[in-house]
Amino acid sequence: MILVTGGAGFIGSHVCDKLLDEGNTVICVDDFNDYYDPKIKESNIKTCLSNRRFKLYRHDIRDSDKLKKIFEENRIKKIIHLAARAGVRASINNPKLYHEVNAGGTLNLLELAKKFKIDNFVFSSSSSVYGINKKVPFSENDEVNNQISPYAVTKRIGELLCNLYHKTYNLNITCLRLFTVYGPRNRPDMALYKFTQSIDKGEELIMFGDGNSERDYTYVDDAVSAIMSATKNKFGFEIINIGNSKRIGLRDFILTIENALGKKAKIRKMKLQEGDVPLTYAGISKAKKLLKYNPKMKFEEGIKNFVEWYKNMSLV
Repeated sequence: MILVTGGAGFIGSHVCDKLLDEGNTVICVDDFNDYYDPKIKESNIKTCLSNRRFKLYRHDIRDSDKLKKIFEENRIKKIIHLAARAGVRASINNPKLYHEVNAGGTLNLLELAKKFKIDNFVFSSSSSVYGINKKVPFSENDEVNNQISPYAVTKRIGELLCNLYHKTYNLNITCLRLFTVYGPRNRPDMALYKFTQSIDKGEELIMFGDGNSERDYTYVDDAVSAIMSATKNKFGFEIINIGNSKRIGLRDFILTIENALGKKAKIRKMKLQEGDVPLTYAGISKAKKLLKYNPKMKFEEGIKNFVEWYKNMSLV
């Protein structure tokens, strides 16, 4: 049995699909909070619910007693911990909530992993831990002491807790620093969804900054392949970048969406927002070596796949 926290979310639901396809029994934990419309999460796991090897618990990872009961009721061997309060900008408005969920919730799960002798623990970290990092591409050996949002800080705390529980309690833990994952089921608060919606509806697209910021985008299937590989391997403790190792400028990002939709954007520029970093760029040599990671999706094709999903969702 494999526990997936945040299993009804964007990445989590894809992970659950893959685990079920490979014949695993999946225990999904998700609180279906109102950060965005919970109906989207319901749709994400609709097919999973009909699978007899899928069990859903609608619990908050801050509730340690309810989590403990899940472990008592199920013979969980591995944990894929994806649950978190997401969103850099939202974290600036509510840092306490982000700390309670992302740091406190992770601590709850690590305690249960220790108590129930879990074989393997995979933690979803973030490229945001690098903060303003001028050395490129970003390496797992870089110093990470310059986070610029509460969200990023909570992800770094999660990594430190994981390292502590490996050293102190000998847990096998892999922390994956995910670089801007995109694709079908993308959260509606993310730029890809918001930009696509604005262009499709002929509304103004708000572009923060001058359009020169760059991101390393990871297609969701590639991210899932890395998570699956980490779940199947015991490294003791490792932190591994998961990206595409390519930089896409914001203007090119918008142009790619325009091309996929066959519509032009009405762009309105605004100043950069707090918490935004100018660049992310993953060095992935470690992922290639340890996880046999090989990102396959071309960016343009990945955007087309998202747009096709978005159009189908709009029709529902």
